[in-house]
Amino acid sequence: MAMIEVKSVKKHFKKPVRKPGIIGMFKTLFSFKYTITEAVKGISFSLEPGEIVGYIGANGAGKSTTIKMMCGILTPTDGEIYVDGYLPYDPKQRKHVLNKIGVVFGQRTQLWWDLPLIESLNILKEIYDIEKDAYQERFEFLKQVLELDPFLSQPVRTLSLGQRMRADLAASLIHNPKILFLDEPTIGLDVLVKDRMIKAIKEIHKRYNTTIVLTTHNMDDITDLCKRVIILDEGQILYDGQIQAIKTKFGDFRHVSFQGSNGKDLSELATQLGSTCEVSKQDGYINISFDIKHKSVNDVLKTILDNYKVEDIKIHENTLESIVKKIYETKQI
Repeated sequence: MAMIEVKSVKKHFKKPVRKPGIIGMFKTLFSFKYTITEAVKGISFSLEPGEIVGYIGANGAGKSTTIKMMCGILTPTDGEIYVDGYLPYDPKQRKHVLNKIGVVFGQRTQLWWDLPLIESLNILKEIYDIEKDAYQERFEFLKQVLELDPFLSQPVRTLSLGQRMRADLAASLIHNPKILFLDEPTIGLDVLVKDRMIKAIKEIHKRYNTTIVLTTHNMDDITDLCKRVIILDEGQILYDGQIQAIKTKFGDFRHVSFQGSNGKDLSELATQLGSTCEVSKQDGYINISFDIKHKSVNDVLKTILDNYKVEDIKIHENTLESIVKKIYETKQI
């Protein structure tokens, strides 16, 4: 049985047509004219237990709207969502869903602002009616992997952004949910804190086999955590599948940049490498891009070393970010 099932879900928002000025404001109160915004347009997908899925898209694509529907905050205009067999937006079933999910929103906190972190966690223990031994086991584990000790006794309002994000992650996991929704969990974090968060999420998943839905604009987070990605654009799914498959579909490219002297000009180099390679020059570096299905890295490096005295060289592969950008631009896959 799938942990999450989203079936032909649509979400429309109705907004009254606002007329200018104070008089227009009062007329709006009695107006029946509305504009309809289609935030989500009939999407379907399912998540298996223990999956980590990247749910990505541009601003306004419908990511957060979908997350809010899966959490039960919003009700779909059409279609159905099942979370571990329950409808999250049904008042009679919502309590069952809330016991099974944890949510972290990057710019919002679920903690009590003036209370020390340890007191917030103790309150959550009572809210979720967690047994003492189970709570202590998870608390000790989360305290270790999220490195909470230095600020457990500090009021939440005194915590730095990185500390608060780790605290929020602990609060969302203290009741051992089956599903964790992470909406921009690393936004605004510095490199060291972000790496610590990613490492902690991996440890938590490994220990509890938690199903995780991750929305972010940071493609490094997706690559580090996910094997599967769902790409959303203007409320519709453009792609749903394995990251490696999408890389293969768009070409498994390599990019070689080097500085060299005593060599051929660009046109001669391009001719020698062949039509399957793109050659350009920028900021003193000669750049060569090629699909390894048509040209091997060894052949390209041999050509460079045979024709230039190389002073510096860099090799990197096609990034998920560049592939997603291409998908957004072409609207095709």
